[in-house]
Order: sequence, then structure tokens, then C-alpha cells
Amino acid sequence: MQTTFTEKQLQDPAIQRANEILRSCVHCGFCTATCPTYQVLGDELDSPRGRIYLIKDMLENERVPDEKTVKHIDRCLSCLACMTTCPSGVHYMHLVDHARDYIEQNYKRPFSDRAMRWVLAQILPYPMRFRWALLGAKLGRPFRFLMPDARLRAMLDMAPKTIPPVSRNDDPQSFVSVGPRKKRVALMTGCAQKALNTDINDATIRLLTRLGCEVVVAEGAGCCGALTHHMGKTSDSHKAAAANITAWTAEMDGGGLDAIVINTSGCGTTVKDYGHMFRNDPLAEDAARVADIAMDVSELLMQLDLPEGKAQNLTVAYHAACSLQHGQKIKSHPKTLLKKAGFAVVEPSDSHLCCGSAGTYNLMQPEISGQLKQRKVRTLEAKNPDMIAAGNIGCMMQIGSGTDIPILHTVELLDWATGGPKPRTLQPGITSDVPILK
Repeated sequence: MQTTFTEKQLQDPAIQRANEILRSCVHCGFCTATCPTYQVLGDELDSPRGRIYLIKDMLENERVPDEKTVKHIDRCLSCLACMTTCPSGVHYMHLVDHARDYIEQNYKRPFSDRAMRWVLAQILPYPMRFRWALLGAKLGRPFRFLMPDARLRAMLDMAPKTIPPVSRNDDPQSFVSVGPRKKRVALMTGCAQKALNTDINDATIRLLTRLGCEVVVAEGAGCCGALTHHMGKTSDSHKAAAANITAWTAEMDGGGLDAIVINTSGCGTTVKDYGHMFRNDPLAEDAARVADIAMDVSELLMQLDLPEGKAQNLTVAYHAACSLQHGQKIKSHPKTLLKKAGFAVVEPSDSHLCCGSAGTYNLMQPEISGQLKQRKVRTLEAKNPDMIAAGNIGCMMQIGSGTDIPILHTVELLDWATGGPKPRTLQPGITSDVPILK
């Protein structure tokens, strides 16, 4: 794609990067075939190629974003399926992130939009605030019919039936390995996950220590910054990310770290991009160090000696989170690990398409999100599984709200298979004789 940025514009590192990305696009349109919003809406401007044209025009002309441009960019899930499909290697993620930052700085949204985005940014990244909000949503759910805005109804629907107890495992501390130590790793405990499902981090710690890892929860680490980053609130997201970088480099320079382990794939995609986010910042070197050793929990488990389990009569439908399969290019590890543990693994049709969760997308764009959820649930249920496994809390909440089939994190099943407790999500439904070690 030809661009016409001026020399002055190109002095801005963000514009330089946008120019590189735009010039790599060859207008082929392959991205439209795998774009969930294009599949649902059928509008070229709701495809990556259409959004690229809108972003190019907006940035080149330095114009105030109009309502139409903002609408179509807001509709993007950032599922990154287009990056998997693109034959030219267009780094759409960096481009749309820049566009969102530009919009945040130059466009005045309607008051209701500004208020909702402010509320989400002030609540979701903070576990205790989020817990209180979930309690309020739970109490307010009977009055859902009084809510005039579909987004407010979506916020009430998000609250789980049971809010889990606080887990002390999320506090800064170290968990010793069972047997000789093979690795020392830092676990990112996250933010929303600590309010929505405390079993995931607990299972991760049990599993990794059982397999020979010392697990550290670093002092000062918290939200990865993704939730605010994708709303264009760059100062907020970078502040959260900087706190993590400082916390983890302190561990790297202290007791040493072999990996920073992340069990929420949306966070993993963001942490692995810290090197780019801070490339022009004094934290650039430390950010790159952190990004270099960040890995999804499935990547680390592939390096460890996971015991092989005997075959069980339990079928797991594996849902591939977009941030894992498209953002991090991790497609086979979770399935390989589940099969090794003894589970029969199936995948739904169109597994590359998003479930509609996408961070805050299901709250900000509930109608499109709802259509994508229905499609995903339908394809998963068609496999008649005993349970569904996923590697991202957002996907788990989204899919779980549309089906009665139990949905668990992959590490919960692997922990169970190697001697851990039966996941609470399965009780009392599944009655297999696990642990299923040979």
C-alpha cells in the first residue's frame, strides 16, 4: 500500500511504525475470510482491510476521527485472526492499537461511552474493586429489565452465580518445588481472573511445583495493562505494564527467573509485546528482557516432564483462545498436553473464529459479541463433549454463560490428571476415577 506521510510526520516513532505496517499491506483481502466481524456484519469497513484504509486516511491527514471511523474501529475484536491469515505479514495489532490511542486523544465520545469506558478502566484491572462490582451486579440482576442500555445489561449478565473466595496464593510469596528444583518461574496472577476464578492460579501453582518448579508471585506485579491498552488509554496501560516490568526484573536480578508464566492468554499476548510498547522508553531494555522470557503456561509445561496418563472415557472440546492461537501462535501445545494426560480431545468447526469475549468487547459491543458466542457455543456443543477446556478466563466466562457443559482452564484438567483435586466446576457431574496417572 502506498503511503504519503510527510517527513515531519515520520519523525514520530508511532507514525514510522504505522507507515511500515501500511506499506506491507497488498490489498489482497485474505483477511476478510477469517475476520469474525466481517462474517457477522458483511461490511468491508468491518474487516481488517477496510479498517486499514480508515486508519491510513485518519493518520495521514491528521484529521479528527469521525463517528463512522470510530464505530468501525471500535467493532474490531483484536482477535488477530487476520494476522494468522495475512500472507504479507501485516502487523495489524500494532496498527489498530495506535489507531485506538489516536482516537482516545483526538475524539470526544458521547458522555455515556466516556462514562462506561472510565468505569471499566477503574474497576476491571483492580481485583478487589472488581469483586465489589460483581457483587453489585449480582444483586442488580433481578432488575435487569429496567436497564435501557444493552451494555449495562451485559455488565449485569457478566457476574458469575458464585463469586469465589479470595485466594491467598495470589499474595506475593514463593512456592517451593516438590522434589529437586528444575526451574524458578514467576507466575502472573493477573487482575480480573483473581476476582472471577481463583481456581486457575491455585491449580497452576500446584501443577508447576509438582513438576519441579519454584513458583514466585512477585511483589508489585498486577494487571498486564491489556484492558486499558485496547481502549486506547495508553498512559494507564503503560503504568500497569511498567509496574510489572519493575517487579519481574527485580526477581530476575535477584533469585533469577527461567520464565514468566502466564495462564491468561490475553495477558500473555500483551506481555510478550512489552518490548515494542516500551521501545522508546527508558524501560526499553528491561521490557525486552521481560518479553523474552514470558511464556504461556502450556509452553512451559511442554518443557517439563508431564506424566503420561492412561486413556479415560472423557472427551474434552478444546476452545482455542484467539490471543493464544493468533496472538501468540500457540496452537498445538494445549491439545498435546491434554492428550498426554489421557483425555480424548476434539475441536469445534471454525475454531479460528472468536467467541466474542475479547477483553471488554462483550461489554462494549454486546450484540455482535452475543452472535459470536451463539456460534461458538453451537459448534462446541455439536461435539457432545463431557467438558470444554480453554486457556483464557474471558473465553471461559463468555462460553460458560451460553452452555451447561462445564468449562475449565486447561491447567485445571492437567492438575487433576496429575494428582490434584477434582475441579469444582465438575462437581458433582463428572465421576471419572482420576487422577489418571499410569
